[in-house]
Amino acid sequence: MQSYSVYFANYSIGTDVYEQVPEVCGGFGKRILLIGGEKALKAAEHLLRAAIADSGLEIADTVLFGEDCTYSNIHRWAEYARVCKADMIFGMGGGKVLDTAKGAAYQAGIPVFTFPTIAATCAATTALSVVYKEDGNFDSFYFYERPARHCFIHLEVLAKAPVEYLRAGIGDTIGKYFECHFSARGDKLSHSSAMGREISNLCYGPLLEHGIEALQDCREGKTSYDLEQTVLAIIVSTGMVSLMVLDDYNCAVAHSVYYGLVLLPGFEEHYLHGDVVAYGVLVQLAVDGQKEELLRLREFLTKLGIHTTLKQMHVKLDRTELKEVLREIVTGPDMEHIPYKVTEDMIYRAMEEVEAIEA
Repeated sequence: MQSYSVYFANYSIGTDVYEQVPEVCGGFGKRILLIGGEKALKAAEHLLRAAIADSGLEIADTVLFGEDCTYSNIHRWAEYARVCKADMIFGMGGGKVLDTAKGAAYQAGIPVFTFPTIAATCAATTALSVVYKEDGNFDSFYFYERPARHCFIHLEVLAKAPVEYLRAGIGDTIGKYFECHFSARGDKLSHSSAMGREISNLCYGPLLEHGIEALQDCREGKTSYDLEQTVLAIIVSTGMVSLMVLDDYNCAVAHSVYYGLVLLPGFEEHYLHGDVVAYGVLVQLAVDGQKEELLRLREFLTKLGIHTTLKQMHVKLDRTELKEVLREIVTGPDMEHIPYKVTEDMIYRAMEEVEAIEA
């Protein structure tokens, strides 16, 4: 029987979490290449520098990651890590920053540590990067053997981040629960995938309990138990599912709806990934005939402030105008392992059903 390994995501969370950096990272060397986003570095670099002062760790250089997570940026910072003789890479920012840092560290052959400054995705704890082409369109997934060595989740930084990112993170996390259960339906799962599917339950229940309060706390810029539990669902629970299940079970209709809609000119610039994935979950539930769950989720998304119809996203429900969108939805890679064949007609009828609930 062939051997395999599962690497879990280590993390620390709290309001003084950067104080743990010297203890956690000190054994991997001294020199750090800090890769970040401009806003992220303004929000958190000074906290990191204060935490590692006189610890023996030193930031060899701080660099802005670029406009997107592209292979050229990954190659660029991997090479620069060698030039500046970095022992490790710290990624500080949102998903694209962290994905760039993970890729660069992998290519440079050195450890990576993540410092999320928004809670919009689980990028801080996953073992892959979403890589884009130079024109901004999706290129491919870049998979790694293991996630970052450690993730440092600073609650005060996240509490002061723009609330729309937390909202989108909630939407994306909800998608993980519904898509994982849908795509794994009827399969006899391995131990790891079965555990991951069960963990996906923590990507929905805690958000129903804490999500609305967490958003309000974020608007007020304050840390709280509700914010902590919501952030853990977004960054840790979702990341653990991604690490443990076969890739077949990571996405389904909801994400495919997102990748279809972003083909519309200007759409991606106006709507965050997680918000659109949440709408995609409504479409998936309609396709699957889960009317009661559809109504329940729609009510919750409305309370969160997430758009629940195409009309709210200024997209016309027209078969001709959505021709390429529908084709992409049913042919995308996220639809390769689902319990039954889904056609363009089924997706369009599901969109009609979701749209009609607004009335």
